[in-house]
Amino acid sequence: MPPINLLIKPASSLCNLRCKYCFYHSIAENRSVPSYGIMNIETAELLVKNAIDFAENICTFAFQGGEPTLAGLDFYKNFVQLVNKYNTKNIKINYAIQTNGIVIDEEWADFLAKNNFLVGLSLDGPKDINDAYRVDIREEGSFSRIMKTVEIFNKYDVQYNILCVVNNLVARHANKIYNFFTKKKFDYLQFIQCLDPLDEEPGGNPYSLSPDMYANFLKRIFDNWYRDVSSGKFVSIRYFDNLVGMIMGYPPEACGMLGRCSCYFVIEADGSVYPCDFYVLDEWKLGNIKKAGFTDLLNTDTAKRFVQVSLHVDDKCKECKWYNMCRGGCRRTREPFKDGLPVLNYYCKSYYEFFEYAYERLYKLALMFSR
Repeated sequence: MPPINLLIKPASSLCNLRCKYCFYHSIAENRSVPSYGIMNIETAELLVKNAIDFAENICTFAFQGGEPTLAGLDFYKNFVQLVNKYNTKNIKINYAIQTNGIVIDEEWADFLAKNNFLVGLSLDGPKDINDAYRVDIREEGSFSRIMKTVEIFNKYDVQYNILCVVNNLVARHANKIYNFFTKKKFDYLQFIQCLDPLDEEPGGNPYSLSPDMYANFLKRIFDNWYRDVSSGKFVSIRYFDNLVGMIMGYPPEACGMLGRCSCYFVIEADGSVYPCDFYVLDEWKLGNIKKAGFTDLLNTDTAKRFVQVSLHVDDKCKECKWYNMCRGGCRRTREPFKDGLPVLNYYCKSYYEFFEYAYERLYKLALMFSR
């Protein structure tokens, strides 16, 4: 059996923020059960046992939401105990969690550090930019609370990276955001495209990211990053790291850059399993871990259909000089489908402009890192 990567939603779509661009909120609204509540210990135990039985060499448990910390610290303490109980094969276990940081205190940080959790901490830049969209139920910004979490993480040596959603405001302030992150010594950065709700034509919301804005953002961020990296200063930006690796001959580790979907396992709080975090919808439900093992789930007709539809390549892509770098982009930004097939990526123009602008320097970095 292969390694297994699980994305677990122990608090389903529950969240203590009301981010105005939240894509998972729109997903939850479009299924028969918007929230499955908190995962109980029986479901967690079955999940752990099945995953370790299935896995070979490596098993990764990643937690996401909604806001996964709402499951409570005791849930995670019990989860780790279950993993230790069932890992009789002594396979390598990786833990990760993506959080808005709101409830993190010193007890949380101590636990995360001692159990080697890699934390993705959501932050969209300095206060004025972050607090425009990342607000709570009272419309109050989250920046101050997140920065307190940063202080706690640093105190306890928690491993964390910054997850920044590129909405239209972030895109307009690329230099400001890069300088803010690097001055705070945030050396590991992920910039994530802001998504419009599924089945909507993109571009119609106050936070929407247009292709022109995204192209300009990529160029400005790349200029800053290239200046630092080429001079010996370490800054990791996941997308750029992957591009350099691809030029060097390595496959990308980010699934949206592979050119096709894979069927990884997203597990909702009730044990329901889906093939992708962007498609936790009734029509894409593979089954439930209470009734089926991971091998059976992987071989369902739904799983096969999910992968098969992603193999479609637009005619424009086939003729594009940058197809080997872009590979059509993530399927989610090729929605809404037409005649049952994904359309040309909404950010096609962005990628083309960016590669025309940056490829020569990406290639130079690949040569530099190959020595």
